[in-house]
Amino acid sequence: MYVAGIDAGTQSIKVVVYDSERKEIIADASHQLELITGDNGLREQKASWWIDALKACFSSIGKEVAGKIEAISVSGQQHGFVPVGKDGEVLYNVKLWCDTSTAPECRKIEEAYGGREKIASKLGNPILPGYTASKILWLKENHPDIYQKMEYVMLPHDYLNYYLSGRAVMERGDASGTGLMNIFTSSWDEKAAAIISENLIEKLPEILPEPCIIGTVSEKASAELGLSTSCKVASGGGDNMMSAIGTGAVSDGDVTMSLGTSGTLFASSSKPFYDKKNRLASFASSHGTWLPLLCTMNCTVASELMRAMMELGVKEFDAQAEASVPGAHGLYLLPFFNGERIPDLPNGKGVLAGMTMSNVTKEDIARATLEGVTYEFLLGLEAFRENGIAVKQITLTGGGSKSPFWRQLAADMTGCPVRVARITEAAAFGSALQALWLCSGKTIEEIAGEHLRYDESKSAEPDAEKHKLYQEHYRTWIGYVDAMTPLFR
Repeated sequence: MYVAGIDAGTQSIKVVVYDSERKEIIADASHQLELITGDNGLREQKASWWIDALKACFSSIGKEVAGKIEAISVSGQQHGFVPVGKDGEVLYNVKLWCDTSTAPECRKIEEAYGGREKIASKLGNPILPGYTASKILWLKENHPDIYQKMEYVMLPHDYLNYYLSGRAVMERGDASGTGLMNIFTSSWDEKAAAIISENLIEKLPEILPEPCIIGTVSEKASAELGLSTSCKVASGGGDNMMSAIGTGAVSDGDVTMSLGTSGTLFASSSKPFYDKKNRLASFASSHGTWLPLLCTMNCTVASELMRAMMELGVKEFDAQAEASVPGAHGLYLLPFFNGERIPDLPNGKGVLAGMTMSNVTKEDIARATLEGVTYEFLLGLEAFRENGIAVKQITLTGGGSKSPFWRQLAADMTGCPVRVARITEAAAFGSALQALWLCSGKTIEEIAGEHLRYDESKSAEPDAEKHKLYQEHYRTWIGYVDAMTPLFR
């Protein structure tokens, strides 16, 4: 059986075609995406770019393969806001997950609800910059004429589902990242919606109670992509939810760390999860459970910026970092270049702290960069453990997982063994596995057990002495974050 997974990310659209009998990817393609940016934290794309990229991917794959695909599922970057009119037209640019320009709207919603603590305890999440809710309020306040024409609020993966099948729905995993869904009841919160607009609840699609097949490929999408009209379209989900499936985080205690544009740390949980300190997002999964998650906004963003400044390739940058020592001789990076979600610093900036006459070197800057990004994940590990989630092993994914140095750094910092899945496109592959699961009659655990394999050559065991050192350096890093926090709020 051929199944396909689509990953609509920030930087590109990717498609993989998986043969479930041979247990291998038989075709794949990707197409780069542009980004609209502004100094006020604006990060946008045009939804039409996604469709163009999708067409390019399937053109590369070819009709012979595309026509044999029996089921397809979409992973999409979370939190993006796609305002869609009654005829299916997209009415405005898509504000993305990394757009922090709507931080004032977040505060307005939280204050109107009764404060951050009240809305977080009621819904399971505060209204953070990046979540969809504030983007909707921004559109209503800045472009009321466009808001009035809006028929549907969609997320990126919802829009691609709509393009593929013609059906406008949301599944609970991605919906839980809007800031409008009660994660305890898996339903829209009418009070939060009414704060934005009295009629917003009418524009929010139905939340599917469970992952399911939502329909089949439309004639239009079939003609443009080469897919059969009998190809089933699965409910899909957010990129983190699909990555959970693609890395095996489908049972209690399974933990994944994603080293991508954003950095994420998440674990499957059989019960609704709420972190009272609001370090972890309380999301639902797209395989029927819940997915407590830490998200940072500047993971490979930081390493790419520093590499560009020093005019180094990835391997050269890693070699420089490895030539330094744990703690980078007292140099610490606060990697908040895009602002930050956790810690909650929407106005954050990148900071190199602890500079001396001897540590402003390529070696120490490179190491401080990768350490600074990885320190943020320790915030999530602390929260997991405080809330009773055991972390015994971590699966790495994302572009950063290709780095042997970063893999060892993650093991040393966390004190946990690290492994990497053989198929590295976790979100796209996870989507394909979701489509396979929903057509199979098996459990998601059975599907993961049958189709996920790990690359033993890329495993890393923690060094006890280095782990102890990093616990001390982490506290110093936290001290710098606390000192800078008043300037970033």
